[in-house]
Amino acid sequence: MAVIHAELVPITILGATAPDWMEKVGNALGRRIKHRTVTHYVASWTALLAFSVFFWDYHHIIAAFASGGLSHVLCDALTVSGVPMGWWSDRRFHLFNGQLKTGQIGEYLVAGTVVIASGFAMYMVRAHTSAYMPFFFDWGDYYHRGLIDGYEWKLNRFRFF
Repeated sequence: MAVIHAELVPITILGATAPDWMEKVGNALGRRIKHRTVTHYVASWTALLAFSVFFWDYHHIIAAFASGGLSHVLCDALTVSGVPMGWWSDRRFHLFNGQLKTGQIGEYLVAGTVVIASGFAMYMVRAHTSAYMPFFFDWGDYYHRGLIDGYEWKLNRFRFF
């Protein structure tokens, strides 16, 4: 989210922590919610994200919140305990058969793969659009458009971020 809409990062972080703090809010209101149950439904977070993308969203706020929540739930699906797919099933959903453990090499491989894939996707989007993308600067284009001088271009031409 930081690369696409930097201003939505706080909303995405709020969504990424939402499955856990929603449990605490429910418990504080007197409704007993067990960990990784109702607030961790893959189907609910996916439906909220789809609704915000295809039907209605206010300045991408709902999509940012839902993408954060869905990423939290999918990361929890990498663990041994997994997450429920929805209210209709008592079975747990696992990615990679729930074999990844916190702090081991598998966790770092998955995180590294996501970072590389995201970087590649952003590079491809940047190559085909003229939209402003924070953190990705096109120093050559800035020089050709007269926004910077030759000295600044020489200082920054090999900086990719």
